[in-house]
Amino acid sequence: MTEPAFVTIWHNPACGTSRNTLAMIRNAGIAPKIVHYLKTPPTRDEVAAAIAAAGLTVRAAIRQKGTPYAELGLGDPTLSDEALLDAMMAHPILINRPFVFTPLGVRLCRPSESVLDILPAPQKGPFAKEDGEIVIDAEGRRVR
Repeated sequence: MTEPAFVTIWHNPACGTSRNTLAMIRNAGIAPKIVHYLKTPPTRDEVAAAIAAAGLTVRAAIRQKGTPYAELGLGDPTLSDEALLDAMMAHPILINRPFVFTPLGVRLCRPSESVLDILPAPQKGPFAKEDGEIVIDAEGRRVR
């Protein structure tokens, strides 16, 4: 396995997409650094940097489902990026996941197989998501 510092995942073990992403990282023979971001939230600067590095807007990186998004009125299109970041800092569950950081880039891995675009190692064998969808065939090739 490669050194953990080469790949980092902001992970929520209760999230199927996050679990699938982590499993694909491991299927490449990589032992990533796992940040349980709900227990150890990233700083405001880290979140802003991750969003920018992934080429996203702050609004695109905020999670709506299963969060206080609606209750906080975050759907208001007049809210600034700063206001959205404030909400993410107050409620880390609003940070969409999983963010993955590798030497090849940063991605918000939704869908989970988008992690394959930035992994520094190929898949070592077949892989199917938790729902049974085959992502990697027996020869380690991506199924599209």
